[in-house]
Amino acid sequence: MPVLTRLIPSPVVVDIRPGALDDLASVLEDERISHSGKLAVAVSGGSGARLRARLAPALPGASWYEVGGGTLDDAVRLADAMRSGHYDAVVGLGGGKIIDCAKFAAARIGLPLVAVPTNLAHDGLCSPVATLDNDAGRGSYGVPNPIAVVIDLDVIREAPVRFVRAGIGDALSNISAIADWELAHRVNGEKIDGLAAAMARQAGEAVLRHPGGIGDNGFLQVLAEALVLTGIAMSVSGDSRPASGACHEINHAFDLLFPKRAASHGEQCGLGAAFAMYLRGAHEESVNMAQVLRRHGLPVLPEEIGFTTDEFVQVVEFAPQTRPGRYTILEHLDLKTDQIKDTYADYVKAIGS
Repeated sequence: MPVLTRLIPSPVVVDIRPGALDDLASVLEDERISHSGKLAVAVSGGSGARLRARLAPALPGASWYEVGGGTLDDAVRLADAMRSGHYDAVVGLGGGKIIDCAKFAAARIGLPLVAVPTNLAHDGLCSPVATLDNDAGRGSYGVPNPIAVVIDLDVIREAPVRFVRAGIGDALSNISAIADWELAHRVNGEKIDGLAAAMARQAGEAVLRHPGGIGDNGFLQVLAEALVLTGIAMSVSGDSRPASGACHEINHAFDLLFPKRAASHGEQCGLGAAFAMYLRGAHEESVNMAQVLRRHGLPVLPEEIGFTTDEFVQVVEFAPQTRPGRYTILEHLDLKTDQIKDTYADYVKAIGS
């Protein structure tokens, strides 16, 4: 009988540990990503610039490019600047905006990308998507997966703690997103990629069930692995479905309705996931998720990020409009204003103060 297999787009290298950054040059050489050492390194003016002084002696053949922001124009300018060099690979060294700009630029000039995040704020560090601001607001652009991901847990510890918290919220939201995917399968026959769903679900569950905290290397290791696995799950499925459901629709609604007041992506996704789990009748799971979010210092009520109950109701009512064609518990229930208010009041009682 024929053996049927499929190729999974994934990094050649995933190096997650304390001190990983010090071995970046040797890892890239050993894996034949850059034998010559000719690298184009995109950095921010903040943490990336400080790390440049630390890394430059070990990367004598690298050219350094400072990225001003996270817009499409920034990414295009970066690609144009790098085009004149003869590089083996592009290295994105910094936060999410830098990684996304580097992803887009590397794709534009046809070079592999090495992602070296300095925080764990979201699951985009290994995803096939670059999220960039443009004239119409914010867009998602398809790009190849990074060829390597190097995460130094010592560097992660130096980032503001809110970035780790945001990553926790984004990882936990996988659980709600997969439940939405399964709902769409039952109601509309939407096809589920079982491998992608398993990867994303287990990534979220690993973070949910880990007893450690943001100060523990063991927990940071699990969180970093979960975010990498989530990115690969999106590559496997070919879209963001494994990690984006009602939780992310609620997040997008916060951003669109209150752009100057919105909290971080991960905070809003975590809150959205806990509420979405309650909406679908998974009350015990919702309470458990809220408890874990609270333990890590994340919000579980809109008031904790500066929004009133009425504003949150408005967000939930508007949320389905943010992703036309995506079927989640929000589209399934099609709740009206008073129904959202009543359900939210029950949610508040269930999770406690």
